[in-house]
Amino acid sequence: MVTDLGGAQEHGDSDHGHPPDHGNDHPHSHGHDHPHDDGAAADPVRHVPDTRLVELEYDVLAKNDLLAARNRVWFEDRGILALNLMSSPGAGKTSLLERTIRDLSPELMLSVIEGDQETLLDAERIRATGCRVVQINTGSGCHLDADMLARGLRSLDPPSQSVVFIENVGNLVCPALFDLGERSKVVIMSVTEGDDKPLKYPHMFRAADVLLLNKLDLLPYVNFDVERCIGYARQINPGIEVLTVSATRGDDLDRWYDWLRHRVTAAA
Repeated sequence: MVTDLGGAQEHGDSDHGHPPDHGNDHPHSHGHDHPHDDGAAADPVRHVPDTRLVELEYDVLAKNDLLAARNRVWFEDRGILALNLMSSPGAGKTSLLERTIRDLSPELMLSVIEGDQETLLDAERIRATGCRVVQINTGSGCHLDADMLARGLRSLDPPSQSVVFIENVGNLVCPALFDLGERSKVVIMSVTEGDDKPLKYPHMFRAADVLLLNKLDLLPYVNFDVERCIGYARQINPGIEVLTVSATRGDDLDRWYDWLRHRVTAAA
């Protein structure tokens, strides 16, 4: 369900002529189809490989990639910088967004797509900054996909030469697999999570263009080795850019803002 915090809830596919209308043909099935041979006794040890499940997963990702490519062209045609913000729950995505919006809104046009399973809580926090925001609730879904984003964009209607922050559902697994058509993927990690996260969730860190290591103000109170974490991240992804920040205290946010300004110029 898509909710525009400045208006009503959108349930259908009304197209305002902005992002591509992907329709209702996006497959979300991740179901399990287990074939059984009625002539054979059940064997609790030996299992037949579920090739149908692999085909379904491939079809879902392939379809999503096609829709993401359409989103990407739509963004590029309008000079919009779209950033996919991903993290585990509680890493500080929303706090970082609040601070970024308050600091940069005088110079940049910013808007936000909020992804959560339920509630409007984070979107209400963003709206309190004065920023335009649309909430997408995924229900039991653990990530946004390209079709959900297109629906949200039709409601958000971001202007050309602007920045769209996409705050994905808090999860370090599924969001890394689904391209949304964004310009860059940003993974946000906090020092409260353990410095081995890049090794435990390699797909997320391999997919990211930049790592924001947040909550530096808590370093005196946690057992976290910053250099070891950065080393693990670059072991997984040698090209990843790493920025250490504190969204609460404001440490080194200028580096994050400079990164954003550079990307905005490149997207124009």
